[in-house]
Amino acid sequence: MHALNRNRPLRRIVLAGAATVSAMVLLLALKPHTPPTVATAGTKSPVESAGPGPAAGSATGTGTVTGNTVRTRWGPVRVRVTLKDGRLTDVTAVRYPQDNPRDQEINSYALPQLRREALAAQSAQIDTVSGATYTSDGYRQSLQSALDSAGL
Repeated sequence: MHALNRNRPLRRIVLAGAATVSAMVLLLALKPHTPPTVATAGTKSPVESAGPGPAAGSATGTGTVTGNTVRTRWGPVRVRVTLKDGRLTDVTAVRYPQDNPRDQEINSYALPQLRREALAAQSAQIDTVSGATYTSDGYRQSLQSALDSAGL
């Protein structure tokens, strides 16, 4: 007897449902992941080296420093930090993905949260915002490059 016998419609429904569930599980298991990479000496990288100059008055830990532009899957991220007496007083995302409404929605809640965490931690050791993984990674890397440029 054939498994999809016309005399047994319930069997066809069960087999079709099982095949659909199996296909969905396999599709959802595929997670393409291309995290942003950091430049190493002598290699090309998605991190731009444009412009993180030393902080104004960096000997005292006071001034403004802009970090490297980090290219992420959804667009570039760049952070500017303001320091006073060696303490982080402000963090501003000067460049971030905003090409479509979904990017704008994600970054409207992610960037303020990343800013709060950076100011509280006084470092780039901050958590990833759920739903904004790539932006969080780029933010963290740009923040670290700015802090490194400032000598912190």
